[in-house]
Amino acid sequence: MTLIYLDHSATTPLRPEVFAAMEPFFGSTDQRENSKYGNPSSIHGAGRAAYAGLSEARRTIADVLGATPNEIVFTGCGSESDNAALRGIALARRKQVGANRIITTPVEHHAVLYSAEDLRDLFGFELTLLPVDRDGLVSAEDLERALGDGSSVAVVSVMYANNEIGSVQAIGELGRLCRERSVPFHTDAVQAAGKLPLDVDALSVDALSASAHKFYGPKGVGFLYLRKGTPFRPFLTGGSHEGGRRAGTHNVPGIVGMATALALCEAERETEMSRLRLLRDRVIGHTLEMITGARLTGSPTERLDNHASFTIRDVEAEGILIALDLAGIAASSGSACTSARQKPSHVLEAIGVPVEELAGGLRLSLGYSNDAEQVELLLQSLPKIIDRHRQSMPALL
Repeated sequence: MTLIYLDHSATTPLRPEVFAAMEPFFGSTDQRENSKYGNPSSIHGAGRAAYAGLSEARRTIADVLGATPNEIVFTGCGSESDNAALRGIALARRKQVGANRIITTPVEHHAVLYSAEDLRDLFGFELTLLPVDRDGLVSAEDLERALGDGSSVAVVSVMYANNEIGSVQAIGELGRLCRERSVPFHTDAVQAAGKLPLDVDALSVDALSASAHKFYGPKGVGFLYLRKGTPFRPFLTGGSHEGGRRAGTHNVPGIVGMATALALCEAERETEMSRLRLLRDRVIGHTLEMITGARLTGSPTERLDNHASFTIRDVEAEGILIALDLAGIAASSGSACTSARQKPSHVLEAIGVPVEELAGGLRLSLGYSNDAEQVELLLQSLPKIIDRHRQSMPALL
């Protein structure tokens, strides 16, 4: 059975070109003269070769973002990048100017929300959660009111694209409001990278988080863009790596792979997103037409081109996902970080999904391996699976 993989928002497969770029930096036991497996902090040849790969990766990522190489900080994942941005900026700005408020939204990834709550509970920051509409979107007017003159705000963090419902925020507009008041603005771009423009000046961001495994790179590596001059206190200490902003020996193969993957996605982004948009629209249209009680979650227009998400009345997501898996289709109920837990999605709750629909979340996220034939196989299978599931659960009807 050929797997139909529709969970690209959870993780993506490593592209062959990415693995090829990484392989020389793993090294081998034959001690070849051109080995690149050294510690990039070492001054011998193997270390210099690793450092050269590290530097080239930094330049590649900076070019995609319209940034300078020294504004790129390598991290272990997107969650670390979010943690570092929120904690590092908030603590530094409070020390610098006394600002003690954090502004974010209730639909953020837990890497942001839990960090904000920790800063509130352990460090005494005030926390403001902006309201969102039924599509999970923030209004510029609400942010402007929350900012005031900006003097009391340490940092604002708003997700670029939502991992569960696919909605895309007007980051550029929100960022400009923060810039006018000299308030640092962070965006979690983990889902956006490789799918949406990342020009940091157009987005008016001071910090941006990304994770390689969401755009066909390796797991266990990410980056944080940190605009020059942004107040920042290191989140991870113990060495002078990354200009003193993140201690720890570099994952050079992972970083090289991440840069290669991001450059490939950026070069193909417009063409690939146009292709996936057609498939996504087919999935959304057919699902809403053929499945009684299905409702699209997230914005019908301002959403990721590869992302279709629904709530389906009178079903439980776990049973649907198991049945899809048995049919050779990989999908999820929402965030991969929480979908295995028997707990309602905080995102669906925040956008006002009725209690009786919270258990029936379904996320289908498309990628390179998907084509029209696979989509049609999904659309043939899904209504039958829903019907069988409902018949086996009369108590829900």
